[in-house]
Amino acid sequence: MKGIAIVTGASSGIGEAFIKELSGSDHEQIWIIARRKDRLSTLKSLLGDDRIIPVVADLTADEGICLIKDKLEREKPDVALLINCAGMGIRRDVADTSADLLAGTVNLNCTSLSILTGLCLPYMHEGSGIINIASSAGFLPQPGFAAYAASKAYVISFSRALGVELSSRKISVTCVTPGPVATEFQSKATGGEKTDFTGFRKLVVASPDKLAAASLRAAQRRRRLYVYGFSQKLLHVAAKIVPHYWIMKIERFGK
Repeated sequence: MKGIAIVTGASSGIGEAFIKELSGSDHEQIWIIARRKDRLSTLKSLLGDDRIIPVVADLTADEGICLIKDKLEREKPDVALLINCAGMGIRRDVADTSADLLAGTVNLNCTSLSILTGLCLPYMHEGSGIINIASSAGFLPQPGFAAYAASKAYVISFSRALGVELSSRKISVTCVTPGPVATEFQSKATGGEKTDFTGFRKLVVASPDKLAAASLRAAQRRRRLYVYGFSQKLLHVAAKIVPHYWIMKIERFGK
């Protein structure tokens, strides 16, 4: 595939799993973007891959976006693959969530993803690909997880429209919609109150490594929407035919 790969949210979870998969690829460089310098350095050392370039940047801050913009303008790389994996979510009713956390969720999941994609597009070519990590939460509203679900609905919509816009340039856009994944996400989303998924979610937790590998295969096949896991495929269908209010009541009960 050559060119470079850029992965956000690379310091843990799904992003880290993507880096492990890409370490076996033929990309000239792999830019791994996250806030935690120590995590990025440890990952590069663990994989022993000199092509990995840690880029320490907070994508919710103007300074972080400018850092990426300046690096792209300075190096003018051939971007073969962009994986927008950085994201956050808070499991809490809106009334109990601070303005900063609500803004941070929308900023990272929607605004930063959109801006970074726009910054990379001038350096992409025919055959390049974009993978946006959304969530099955984006299929319908989720009480107690309102901002996150809404932000992922944005990612799905944005990705589908972008894919049509870029079709003439033969740049593919794959939106991945997993359900619960075994990462630090649950602990962060609940403020450390829960480290594992509960209720019906614990029955459908996916492996980040398997998700990353399957997502890369889906992107290679130029899939536009990749719903990962049988249970999430059922949810996708149900969200189209069952009144959302009914599903939300069930979801609220099983949180």
